[in-house]
This record gives sequence, C-alpha cells and structure tokens, in this order.
Amino acid sequence: MRVVVSLDSWPSLRDFAGDDRCDLVAAASLAELAGVDSLRLSINEDLLPVRETDVDTLRRAASFMELRMPVSQNLLKVPLEARPDRVVLVGERHEATAVAPPVDARGSGAALGSVLRSLEDAGIAASVRVAPELDAIRAVHAQGVSDVEFFTGHLVDLPDAERRNALVALGDTTRLASKLRLVIAVAGGLDDRNVREVLEAAPTAERVVFGRGLARRALLVGLDRAVRDFRDRMR
Repeated sequence: MRVVVSLDSWPSLRDFAGDDRCDLVAAASLAELAGVDSLRLSINEDLLPVRETDVDTLRRAASFMELRMPVSQNLLKVPLEARPDRVVLVGERHEATAVAPPVDARGSGAALGSVLRSLEDAGIAASVRVAPELDAIRAVHAQGVSDVEFFTGHLVDLPDAERRNALVALGDTTRLASKLRLVIAVAGGLDDRNVREVLEAAPTAERVVFGRGLARRALLVGLDRAVRDFRDRMR
C-alpha cells in the first residue's frame, strides 16, 4: 500500500499567517523519511493558496510528486511545465468549500477526454477522482481511464448505519474497478480513525491519500510522527 500525503495545508498556513515562507522542501524531506511514497499539491483556477512556484519547489524536492487539478485546459500549462509524476483530475471546487469533488464523468466527457489526451501526449500519468458508484466507473473506463481515485469524503462522517451502507457501495465499486483492471486509490476525509474500515471495504486499493487529517495530527506531534502513526493504523 502506497501512502500519498497532500501538503496543501502548508501554503494555506502561509497565507493565513500573512507570511511568504512555506518550507515545502523540509516538509517533503520529513515526510519521505517517515515512509511517504508520494507527495501532492492541489491547484485551482485562481492558483491560491498553492502557487506555481510551490509546484516547482515540490517537484524539485519530492522523489514522486502528484498534482491535483480540476479538468481545465487553462491549467494544463502547469503540469506540462512542472512534469509531475502523476496528475489527479477532480471536479471543480465550489467557492464555499475546500473539498474537491469527484469528476462528473458523464457530464464532462469531452473536456475530460481532451485533458487526458494532452497529459498522455506529454507522457504524464493521470488518475481521475470519481464517486464510488458503478455508473461512474463504467463512464471513466469508457474514456480509457486506467487509474481512479475513489472519493470517500462523503462517507466518513455519516451516521453508523448510513456509513455501513456507503462502505458496502464502495466495496461493490471496488470489485467492478478491479474486474476492469483499474488501479485504485482512496482519498477524502481519511485519518487514523477511519482509514482501516475504508481499506477493508476497498482491499484492492493500491494508494491511500491523507490530507488535512494528517496535517492536524502533525501540528501536535510533528510531521514524521504523524506519518508513522497513520501508517500504523493501516496495518
């Protein structure tokens, strides 16, 4: 199981403090020494809080870097110049929330296909964030997608009975994705309290993504200890 850690909280803290310092190099080094396999930054149309300079900095510092971005021709120049190891395509973020939703694979088919072709032509691997729904998997598979990221942010805070049903649906979708030979990641709201049950529902997942949950723990115990604690909870 490969662990991906989003470092979006570091630029967010920089902007919140009104500072211009954001030591992504130190954060990347600590995370990788603690056992993180890949580091991620997320860009939006306004290039805030993550800036192009942040992307360039992490690209130089990280052994393996992911860039998360909405399905947008306007933003393609960022990955084409920075050359991340993987681009994760997500839905357009709503103004009121920092959570990037899954791609509407049926509604954005032409735009998604165009961005995927541009990345493929550049030799950059791509993954698509999708809802853990059977129709969504069929839709992205029809687009030629071979790597998906199941969005779990909607289920982790549900009441017990609803969460159990959502985990069953995640398991059904995981089995279909595996049957179609798709590479599977899980992401969204994951932390040390819920990651185990999500991975039990999606046992063929190859990557798990941690973001703000790990950042909150890192504020208390340090980044390296937080990574090790989260890895322990996955066992």
